[in-house]
Amino acid sequence: MEYRNFCGDRVSVLGFGCMRFPQTADGHINKPAAEAMLDAARKAGVNYFDTAYPYHNGESEPFVGAYLSKLPRESFFVATKLPVWEVNSLEDAHTLFQKQLGRLQLKYADFYLLHALDRGRFEKMVKLGVVDYLLEEQKAGRIRHLGFSFHDGYDTFELIVKYRKWDFCQIQYNYMDTEEQAGERGRSLAEQNGIPLIIMEPVKGGSLANLPPEIVSPFTAIHSASTPASWALRFAAGKGGVKVVLSGMSTEGQLRDNLATFSPFVPLDAQEEAAVVSVRKAIKTRIRNGCTACRYCMPCPYGVDIPRNFKVWNDWGMYGNKNSVSYDWKMMTSDKANAELCRKCGACETKCPQKIHIRDDLETLGKEISSIVSAM
Repeated sequence: MEYRNFCGDRVSVLGFGCMRFPQTADGHINKPAAEAMLDAARKAGVNYFDTAYPYHNGESEPFVGAYLSKLPRESFFVATKLPVWEVNSLEDAHTLFQKQLGRLQLKYADFYLLHALDRGRFEKMVKLGVVDYLLEEQKAGRIRHLGFSFHDGYDTFELIVKYRKWDFCQIQYNYMDTEEQAGERGRSLAEQNGIPLIIMEPVKGGSLANLPPEIVSPFTAIHSASTPASWALRFAAGKGGVKVVLSGMSTEGQLRDNLATFSPFVPLDAQEEAAVVSVRKAIKTRIRNGCTACRYCMPCPYGVDIPRNFKVWNDWGMYGNKNSVSYDWKMMTSDKANAELCRKCGACETKCPQKIHIRDDLETLGKEISSIVSAM
């Protein structure tokens, strides 16, 4: 197993993400199966376990805590996260933090994060004094290292990075998302500022693990036996400043493949980097239309979030990930923003600089995605 110096600790580069454990038929964690995977991971050298308050509908922290309580405390590192959307006062933050330590059966958290920050959430945490409160918990020894996880644009990432000297940060990063959220600019900024990085979504929620053979042919031409997931993990782990790459593993097969990728870890060479570029280009040829999310078409008088619909459609075209498209479609339906609300008034098309046939595309994607979701 590959290890790196992370905040003074010897931490496995492969981190076990505890949000996608195998489940029972009724949606609970399949404890025997999950424990077997954790046993195998530990035996292979994984010592970093990442959980959070909402994972598995609140079951992840208690399960992880019960499992790790049987082990020597110095043999593992735990990361968990403050659910900032639940925090409306300092008392909320205190109560949640204490509850999390109780769930995990710990006296302290090794790595504690403000969870899923965007600009609004960050500004609220600063205004409420939550960041200062967590620093007090760190001084008291109940938090060893304090950081944040992030889901917003680069400008917000820069704002948060420069607010204080964080111990570490966690960003979404993979070879398809180098220009999304914090992206490559954010990774580079963190590295320049000496902030160690944890990578989440290195396989883009599984989308980069299940690509068609014709798309990944540049990979198989070099290593016929290597999986697409291993390429994605190696891409992320080889970047400067990266200390841990998280993988939310659901099966023993995924675990074995990931362990092999980091035992030992071999960075991508120039030929392999070129293959990644080729695969990225091939994936992008599968997009459904050329929406750039400029939002000139918005607002829609009927509530349709046009760029959001096109992003879901284009992601479906590129990756064919049914679980992802189903989730996104249900969220848009809940938000009353999906394409089926279009009344073909045409106001959007007069404003679109890309001259996209928005009305026709909304009708097509609505039928296509509805049929996918209905069939699941």
